Amino acid sequence: MKKSGRPNPAAHLTPEQIEGIGVELDALRKQVMDSRGERDAAYIRKVIKTQRYLEMGSRAVLLFSGVKVKGFRPAWWIGTAGLSVAKILENMEIGHNVMHGQWDWMNDPEIHSSTWEWDNTGPSSGWKHSHNVVHHTYTNIVGMDNDIGYGILRVTRDRKWKPSTLMQPVTNVILASLFELAVGFYDVELGRYFAKKQTWEETKPRLVETVLKVGKQWGKDYVAFPTVAAGVGLLLGKKGGRRASAKKRAKAAGQAALVANLMRNVWAYAVIFCGHFPDDVETFTKRTLDEESRGDWYLRQMLGSANFHGGKVLTLMSGNLNYQIEHHLFPDMPSNHLDEIAKEVQAIAEEYGLPYNTDSFPRQFLQVQKTLLKLSLPNSMLRAKASNAPEVRSDAAFTDDPEIAAQTGHRQLRKGLALLKKARPKILA
Repeated sequence: MKKSGRPNPAAHLTPEQIEGIGVELDALRKQVMDSRGERDAAYIRKVIKTQRYLEMGSRAVLLFSGVKVKGFRPAWWIGTAGLSVAKILENMEIGHNVMHGQWDWMNDPEIHSSTWEWDNTGPSSGWKHSHNVVHHTYTNIVGMDNDIGYGILRVTRDRKWKPSTLMQPVTNVILASLFELAVGFYDVELGRYFAKKQTWEETKPRLVETVLKVGKQWGKDYVAFPTVAAGVGLLLGKKGGRRASAKKRAKAAGQAALVANLMRNVWAYAVIFCGHFPDDVETFTKRTLDEESRGDWYLRQMLGSANFHGGKVLTLMSGNLNYQIEHHLFPDMPSNHLDEIAKEVQAIAEEYGLPYNTDSFPRQFLQVQKTLLKLSLPNSMLRAKASNAPEVRSDAAFTDDPEIAAQTGHRQLRKGLALLKKARPKILA
């Protein structure tokens, strides 16, 4: 794996060892894919059924959300919480994984990557291109993977600092809150159009498709559903107060949808950022692609991703993306198998002296937020040298310090990273 200006993270491995990693991971993938069967089909059907009942039940409860009991609206709180969970489940464990083709082997047209349209402002066609094709092919390659900061955040020193970067803390909050819109317009690539790197003929169909999808989603959540709630108010409201009842119920239903979408957006943002931008996740240059073998590609996925742990509920709500390393190795593997293979993947990493980046969800999230705040400042204000900072390294990190050079000689990446972490300044590292 070739990098320009930074260390080759697999420098301690021989070509034969890299090939061996590819062979082991290919064998692991084949073992799981050959075992797919009724248990897996029952799992995804159960999740979809549960999600649909939860959404329908929550929306039914919200029809009565304008009613107050001693100043408290229990129906609104219960319905909003249920709708938030339903939207998270649909996007994370169902939509994301179905559109990855994880369930195509079932040959069920209702659970197939070619037909699924998710509950999101982003058209599935655009998302499958920008995510499945671009991101998973060019994972963490600067200048090719737009997921590195989504074009608006500086998450690595590889991105040049600009005065506008000082606004990053604010931009970060806006991105998290409106994450589905960011996803929706992601594949349109308006930035390329305004930079004259993309023609209007290329931009127009994607832009029109996205605008229509946004209209459909907002129409459902903020027009159709509040209208139904208003109708219930007209039917059940007391004589003379029916209009007031209808207005309150419609407003409450719209507010519930707004909060549920906000909760889903922030949650999706948190899960995705925790899997891609914690400390010591590698980024790469375009030279990485020079003669990249299957084993090299596997290595890039392992080093460019991170896991977090926190129990079965967290696993389900994150769409099994708390096993981001395993997902990046095998994007089309059914999500319910990722936890089963995690120990084997970690064992392979240890066997070859490679890091296996995992920590608790809160710690990974705080690491990401620290990086985003820190990198809003120019490099001259940062304490850690660029050669040994959590968000980027260079060869000098292993050679400037005689103790680290003597102990690792770049022969053991996992051990070397541990030593480098100890050598960093503790504040604003």
